[in-house]
Amino acid sequence: MPRIVHFEIYADDVDRASKFYADLFGWEINKWDGPPQMDYRLVTTGKEGPGIDGGITRRPHEGVAGVNYINVDSIEDYLPKIQAAGGRILQPKIPIPGVGYIALCQDTEGNPIGFFQSDESAAY
Repeated sequence: MPRIVHFEIYADDVDRASKFYADLFGWEINKWDGPPQMDYRLVTTGKEGPGIDGGITRRPHEGVAGVNYINVDSIEDYLPKIQAAGGRILQPKIPIPGVGYIALCQDTEGNPIGFFQSDESAAY
């Protein structure tokens, strides 16, 4: 069965976006040694547990965006960090009964970021 194995974050300012994600999550972000005209950063999100790695690159077309949900232990811990890093909260934490909680935010480039917190006791 096909699985997500890579993500791309589109940015108007690749340096600013790279700093935002490195500061927020501690991700390792390095410039790719590809063609010089392609400003692409490789993103390593960690080595332990489930997850995927990806990249940050220039936005290919205005308005292009996607949502990747990021698993965190506590959404409450990340919402203030988003704002402090220059992002916005679009949808505060809401329950998905029997599954957990989600919140939707926006990074410095206008891309949505979904947060997921697992909690089977979550209810409305």
